[in-house]
Amino acid sequence: MIIFIYILVVYVLTCLTLSWIFTKVGLEASKAWIPGVNFIEWCKLIGRKPSHALWLLFPLVNIFIWTGMAIDLVRSFGKMAFMDSFWAVVFPPYIFNKIAKDPKIKYIEPAYAKEQEYLHNLHDAQKAKDSSKYTRLQNSSIYRKSPLREWVESIVFAVFAAAFIRMFLIEAYVIPTPSMEGSLKVGDFLFVSKAHYGIRMPMTIFQLPLLHNTIPIIGGESYIEKPSLSYTRLPAITKIKRNDPFVFNWPVGDSVYLTKERSYAAFQAVYPQVAREIGRSKLITRPIDKKDHYIKRCVGMPGDSLQIINRQLYINGQAGVNPEHMQFNYDITGGNTSTLNARKLKELGINLSDYTRYGSLSLDAKQVEGIKAMSPDIVLSVRNSTEKGYTFPNDRVNFGNWDYDNFGPIWIPKQGATVSITPQNIALYSRIIGVYEYNKLEVKSDGVYINGVKSDSYTFKQNYYWAMGDNRHNSEDSRAWGFVPEDHIVGKPLFIWFSLNNANLRDGVNWKRVFTSANK
Repeated sequence: MIIFIYILVVYVLTCLTLSWIFTKVGLEASKAWIPGVNFIEWCKLIGRKPSHALWLLFPLVNIFIWTGMAIDLVRSFGKMAFMDSFWAVVFPPYIFNKIAKDPKIKYIEPAYAKEQEYLHNLHDAQKAKDSSKYTRLQNSSIYRKSPLREWVESIVFAVFAAAFIRMFLIEAYVIPTPSMEGSLKVGDFLFVSKAHYGIRMPMTIFQLPLLHNTIPIIGGESYIEKPSLSYTRLPAITKIKRNDPFVFNWPVGDSVYLTKERSYAAFQAVYPQVAREIGRSKLITRPIDKKDHYIKRCVGMPGDSLQIINRQLYINGQAGVNPEHMQFNYDITGGNTSTLNARKLKELGINLSDYTRYGSLSLDAKQVEGIKAMSPDIVLSVRNSTEKGYTFPNDRVNFGNWDYDNFGPIWIPKQGATVSITPQNIALYSRIIGVYEYNKLEVKSDGVYINGVKSDSYTFKQNYYWAMGDNRHNSEDSRAWGFVPEDHIVGKPLFIWFSLNNANLRDGVNWKRVFTSANK
């Protein structure tokens, strides 16, 4: 809502200052307040066809059209300095007011039309190899720019355009961990659409362009948390579908410790191994849109009941559809791995060095059958999960028997649905109530209090989803930290545009995966 109020205020101020400019050039001030007419007259002033204003009807594109028209308007009054163009882009009412109120500033000519005429004549002189005419045109034109300014404006525009595309339309990601093996591999570079599930408008206002949350090399956060805008999402092209991969901000990433390898959520610091890795790292807070990006498969939808029994996922009591390349950790309990064919292992996507490094192999059903076919003496057995008591909701008293292989049952919250809450089940919903939906939650000896009122039920304000990696034993997902709120959803993977074997350039490019679908 705040962002729409901001846009409305800028529009009204633009109309106001535009009315003063219209008066200055002999037009009726009232035309600046008539939607459509104001932009048509604006186009005429800068030398554009009136039909050019139609581009303002196209979302996102209209931002570039608007800024271009603003720059051309101030240039039509002879304001050619870089800072004049800067203010035309950042806040047009400021420079429009300055032009309208200064009697010394006069309307000179339709800047866009005249600049195009100048560039056309310059091109003709260059083509005719008429150096004297070329020099004369440059020396006499107010549209001539120094090489330095040309470079600066080109760089600024390129960064602005890239940041705009990255923020609203498409962003490139790289798969850093094996949690989605073998559907998405470490070393895959993806393009992710931010429009498919509805463009989420920026919440963090002040940030370095083209950076997500940290500054490379020197370190530190690449943004300022406050002031910020409230969550707003534009209409979606398509809805999230069950079993589709999706990108989202790590829900528990609002308070994190940073290490060289990764981020750790504040609640994970209680684990001894994590505590050793964190050391003396400082706790950092992050807003929603600056939390780390995760990519998993959406296996649970709002309103679903979910349970995992002996590694098989069940949704609403029915066995879920397993990904084609779903993997589990396998121990080698017999035979000799040296008898295995290295070439065939590579074809199957198996790296035996992982067994030496981790003591087990992450394999899908096809890979298991492939190894057995190569060496019947080798016995593979699925490694049982050992995370009992260390999974969501991290309540060993009431949910201490849950692990990655046997989890739930659990119900996924749906917007508008009401659930009973007690001190015994509040761990399932405490983060939703207290963090994602901004309530004051207190669990006392006599019950649960929400915003100071004793409560035995809660109605959810947004939808939630359940995310799991295809590499089921090597994925930190909803089983570790819980539900994915709708306002954390970033976008839909489109395709793999580049891929490296083992995420290492020295191992070569994985050409078979280049330009293949990432939405498998």
